[in-house]
Amino acid sequence: MNRPVLHTVSAALVLAVGCMNLLPANAQATAPEPTLSAALQDKTPVGKARLRYWGFDVYDASLWALPGFDARQFESQRFGLELAYLRDFKGADIAERSIDEMKGLAAIEPAQATRWTQAMSKLFPDVKRGDRITGVHVPGSGARFYLNGKLLGEVADDAFSRLFFGIWLSTKTSQPRMRETLIQGIAGTTR
Repeated sequence: MNRPVLHTVSAALVLAVGCMNLLPANAQATAPEPTLSAALQDKTPVGKARLRYWGFDVYDASLWALPGFDARQFESQRFGLELAYLRDFKGADIAERSIDEMKGLAAIEPAQATRWTQAMSKLFPDVKRGDRITGVHVPGSGARFYLNGKLLGEVADDAFSRLFFGIWLSTKTSQPRMRETLIQGIAGTTR
């Protein structure tokens, strides 16, 4: 697979995993739900989009949220983003590409980028076609990740979570058409 496809896809897999505990001193941790159904108990699918890159189908993304979800303020709301993979990818490549995508959204201190990259590289599994990885944004706490409905772990760092989910939901995303497709079914959302 060529490198540009791998890089775009690797950003997606970051969503797929995250058994990191990068707990800031002021964060209030709550125990993650052991299953995806518990983590998203009151959420419903509000949008779906397929990522295609250079003619390759990469994954189908589904956004899970409460009615009234506001994409302009995604950072302040709990939601889930599921990626159903259509190809196989290496976890280490995903970590590298995810940091690149996050840097496109905001400045990240080099030391922080190094810590996040190292942690993701150690923890991200290789993803196989058919795997479903869902990330749940927990405002003020971080990101929780589920593989095929079972808890993988969490990145207990709110800054990481905001930038990570910004890969898909920020107005600065590198995939604006995908963002528009994911949020187009949300009533009353100004893009």
